[in-house]
Amino acid sequence: MDLNEKDIVFVVDDDPISLKLTRDALITKMDVVTIPRAEELFRIIERIVPDLILLDVLLNDKSGYEVLRQLKGNDRIHNIPVIFLTSKTAESEELEGLALGAVDYMFKPFSPQLLQARVSLHIKVAKQQKELKIYTSSLFELVDKKTSSLNRLQGAMMKVLSDIIEARDDTTGSHVVRTEKLLQLIIEEMLQQGIYRDIVGGWDINLFLTSSRLHDIGKIKIPDSILLKPGRLTEEEFEIMKQHVQLGENIIDGIQKDCGEELLLTYAKSIIGSHHEKWDGSGYPLGLSGNSIPLEGRLMAIADVYDALVSKRPYKEAFSHEKAMNIIMKSKGNHFDPILSEVFYRVANRIRG
Repeated sequence: MDLNEKDIVFVVDDDPISLKLTRDALITKMDVVTIPRAEELFRIIERIVPDLILLDVLLNDKSGYEVLRQLKGNDRIHNIPVIFLTSKTAESEELEGLALGAVDYMFKPFSPQLLQARVSLHIKVAKQQKELKIYTSSLFELVDKKTSSLNRLQGAMMKVLSDIIEARDDTTGSHVVRTEKLLQLIIEEMLQQGIYRDIVGGWDINLFLTSSRLHDIGKIKIPDSILLKPGRLTEEEFEIMKQHVQLGENIIDGIQKDCGEELLLTYAKSIIGSHHEKWDGSGYPLGLSGNSIPLEGRLMAIADVYDALVSKRPYKEAFSHEKAMNIIMKSKGNHFDPILSEVFYRVANRIRG
């Protein structure tokens, strides 16, 4: 807008004297369009949108309140501030006008200086509100872009870390990708059936699934002689292997401390720390049982064990889907959350596919 461009004010009044007085009060500061009928207002406003409307309450062809209702019902012009002009009015009528969306009332006869001040004030407020709306919209757009960028960054980071894990332990072959897909199927079924809705309903599902890729990150600190051993581990070796849980949590703690961002890896830390716990309390590292095991870990436990069962490892051949499912279902209530075991069973055909 040109800095010298004047604000446009419409004055809608069927009294010619009132029209002239109002125009004279404002013309030195604003462009004033005088309109004697409501019908004419709506014709003109199709071509010119004013910065403010001064509207007489009692028009010959239509009530000022009806005109205001019509203005507010039009998305293109509903934000134009409207000041009612009236010679007298009951308090209830004034409240009605304000409730309909009028920004002010001016009572005839009015002081030209006061009218000019009121009109200028409401135009300024309306413009500030419009600018704030534009600024807020731009801010939300910027936040969305930054959030999207952060999501891509964290996804890339998780992938790099999980690739490092798999490169270190190439015997598991795309294990993290497969378990992530298994978890997605289970959670989709849980959401559809309303299972653990009070917990899962508050999750960022995409972040949870991405975080699951880090469940074995602690294995990068396990010696090759144990991690890559082409056979079953001894008791002593298995005790060292079990340390990958605490080692993984330590890695996440270090990342969180260095970047000052706890939320990003909250799911990862919970999954890492609890996916080897068992429903009956016989798991590790803390021997948690039942619902005291975080849901993230209970979910990961099923996906992790199933994929290990159907995958070939140096110490075993791959089990069939049917045999793996039989083991999972026999272990419900012992190793696995019985409710989640049933959910897993319901999506078995999609898992097989």
